[in-house]
Amino acid sequence: MKKTLLSLAVASAISTTLLANAETDALRAQLKALTDRLDSMEKQNTSYEEKAAVNEKNIQANSDTNAALLEETANLQTGFNFNVVDTDFSHNGMGSAASKVYQSKSPLSIGGYGEMFYASKEDADNIADVYRFVPYIGYRFNENIVLNVEIEFEHGGANGGSGEAIIEFMYLDFMLTDAFNIQVGHVLTPMGLINLRHEPTLFNTVQRPNTEKYLLPSTWHSNGAIAYGAIGESGFTYNAGIIQALDFNNDASGNKKQIRNARAGSSKDSTFNNAAFVGRLDYIGAPGLMVGASLYYGSGTQGSVSGTTATMYDVHATYENSGFKAKALYTATKIDDADKIAGANFLQDGTTPATGASIDDANGYYVNVEYDILNLVNSEYKLPVFIQYDYINPTDSVVDANNNSIGVDLAAESATTTFGVNFFPHEQVVLKADYAMTEYKASGTTKKDQDILSLSLGFIF
Repeated sequence: MKKTLLSLAVASAISTTLLANAETDALRAQLKALTDRLDSMEKQNTSYEEKAAVNEKNIQANSDTNAALLEETANLQTGFNFNVVDTDFSHNGMGSAASKVYQSKSPLSIGGYGEMFYASKEDADNIADVYRFVPYIGYRFNENIVLNVEIEFEHGGANGGSGEAIIEFMYLDFMLTDAFNIQVGHVLTPMGLINLRHEPTLFNTVQRPNTEKYLLPSTWHSNGAIAYGAIGESGFTYNAGIIQALDFNNDASGNKKQIRNARAGSSKDSTFNNAAFVGRLDYIGAPGLMVGASLYYGSGTQGSVSGTTATMYDVHATYENSGFKAKALYTATKIDDADKIAGANFLQDGTTPATGASIDDANGYYVNVEYDILNLVNSEYKLPVFIQYDYINPTDSVVDANNNSIGVDLAAESATTTFGVNFFPHEQVVLKADYAMTEYKASGTTKKDQDILSLSLGFIF
């Protein structure tokens, strides 16, 4: 009996243990199944997140592609280049708007600039002038041949007053290699700092410096051919060519506008009997620095007087570092045998005798320094303040028909100190304000010193 009871107890214990083990195994199996399910759900969730990220990336890429396709389609349908101006790009030293065609995605490119100003002059009437509106029209025949044209409307156009409409440049550019390219047609003369870069966002005064207005003289455009390129990896660039010579035998002979009025222009009345050499060499190898020189040498007239030659040169430099910019330029002109011009000069109608005088020597210089005060706070806008000193002596030496010095036009010699501020709400738009104080050598006699407050707006596109 005891053996029986003991056997039953042992069997019960074994059965209980087996049942407990079975329940434990079942629980373990359920736990493993639950863990596997959670792992699967987590992996699935991660997959969904990855897919969502990929989908979002694809949507953005498709959006960018569609925008690009829409822009390109519009360009192809209309033939126009709707790209914005790349203000960091310059082709052969020109302004960014004038260089726009060289980056065009479509054959036809439209760009331009404009400026207008208000001036309050001491002891004179205040004036408001729609100074310039200039469209650029360019066309790419292929990767190597580009047409570039600048049409300038000045002082409100050509319907009255002093307004005019002219072709400022119109040339074909044959781009061959980095070392050698050539522009043929009506070209900008590659001298000075302003002549190639005369867009209003590229200089901070309301008016261009007198040195580059009366002595170089900007904007100076002429018929001819100019070769240009880079000299290896040296950091030097060059321009060299033959252009229509200046004609110093003009209706301003003997006064400060004689050099400025010597420009040929683009009209049919522009005589091309004599040519001149023009060259330029710049070094741009150091960060922010550009230094260079330009030279013009050729006949002093377009054939009305023989035996005269003119030499004009300038040395120039610019430097930029963060919000700081500085530039300086000196130029001089020498007319050999200017007495021949003095003895034979005449007004443009060819009938009325002129003054019987001619400039023999002229010179001038300017220095400009600016700092963008918003650069201190890394603003998206720019607010450069500046000061400029601009000295001109366009009649440093004047001679008569007997080569006798007849003195200088003291009213022509002047020094102008200008200070002001620019505001760039956009890199292609500028609002300017400056105060220019001009002192004349002959102040108090034939010419009075004058202060001018000017406001202006300018833009490129």
